[in-house]
Amino acid sequence: MKPDSHRFCVAPMMEWTDRHCRYFLRLLSSRAFLYTEMVTAEAVLYGDRERVLGFDAAEHPVGLQLGGSDPAKLAEAARMGEGFGYDEINLNIGCPSDRVQSGRFGACLMAEPALVADCVKAMADAVSVPVTVKCRIGIDDQDAEESLDRFIDTVADAGCSSFIVHARKAWLDGLSPKENRDVPPLDHDRVHRLKARRRDLTILINGGIAALAEAEPHLAHLDGVMLGRAAYADPYLLAEVDRRLYGAEGLPPSRADVLDRFMSYVERELARGVRLNAMTRHILGLFHGQPRARAFRRHIAENAHLDGAGIEVLERARDIVLGESYRAVAAE
Repeated sequence: MKPDSHRFCVAPMMEWTDRHCRYFLRLLSSRAFLYTEMVTAEAVLYGDRERVLGFDAAEHPVGLQLGGSDPAKLAEAARMGEGFGYDEINLNIGCPSDRVQSGRFGACLMAEPALVADCVKAMADAVSVPVTVKCRIGIDDQDAEESLDRFIDTVADAGCSSFIVHARKAWLDGLSPKENRDVPPLDHDRVHRLKARRRDLTILINGGIAALAEAEPHLAHLDGVMLGRAAYADPYLLAEVDRRLYGAEGLPPSRADVLDRFMSYVERELARGVRLNAMTRHILGLFHGQPRARAFRRHIAENAHLDGAGIEVLERARDIVLGESYRAVAAE
C-alpha cells in the first residue's frame, strides 16, 4: 500500500457504492480511495461476473470488498478480483446483518480471529495486490481492549498489514443493521490506542465522521479516515479532499462541472441499456445546501424512474438548479 494512498476513503455501502456511484465520486476527487459494496465470494464465483465485478477504469484507485469465511473460496474470488484490475482486496469483518451472520461472515467473525487469519493468508497467497480487513472494535460483550488487540495481532501475523476499524461495537443480537450504525457508542480513542500500540500497521478509522474538519484531527494519529453516509448525503465535500488532505494544487471542480461530466457518462450508459434512475439516485445530494437543491432532487426523483426516461430529465434538472441561462453560457 502506497504511503498516504488511503488518507481519505469512501466506505463500502451495501446497495449504494455501485459502479455508477463510484464513477460519480471520482469526478469529485481524483485521490480518494473508493470501495465496492460488499460482494460475497459465492457471488463472484457463481454469479454474473461482469455485473458483479465490472467497473470503469476511471474509478481507480478502487478496492473490491469481499464477504465470506471459506479461505479457498475467498482466495479464488480475490484472484478474480485482481484479474479484473482492482487495486486492493478488502475482507468485510464488520457487517452485522442477520443475512451476513447466517452465512458466517461479517462482524460475527470477530469471535473467530484464527479463521479470519486463515482467510487472509489464503487471499494474500493468491494475489499480488494488498489484502486488507475492515472490522469493528468488538462485538456484543467482548472486551474492546483485549479482544480487538487479539484479533488484530492474530490477523496481522497472517500477513495483513492494513486495517479499517469502525469505532463502534456491533451488537449481533438485539440491534438491526441500521441501529448498529448509530446506537453503539463511538470510541475513536480506542482506534487511536490501537495505532499507538501497533505503529507497524496501517490503521484507518471509520464511524461517526461527518465532515473533513472532523476527519483532519484523526490524521495526526492515524493513517487515514473513511467516510460513509456523510459522503453520500453531501458528496460535494469530496471536492475539497485532494487539496485539503493530499496537498493538491488548483481549484476543485464546480458542482456544475461535475454534473456536466456525469451527464456524458449517463448518455454512454443509457446507450448500453442502463436505466436512468440506476445512475441518478447517486447524485441527489450534489447540490446539498444550495438554492433550488430540493427542486433538483424532486424533479429527478419524480421522473428518472419512468419508462424511457433519458438525458432530458437531467438536462431539465440542471436548468432548475443552475438556471436555464447556464446551458446557453456553457455552450458558448
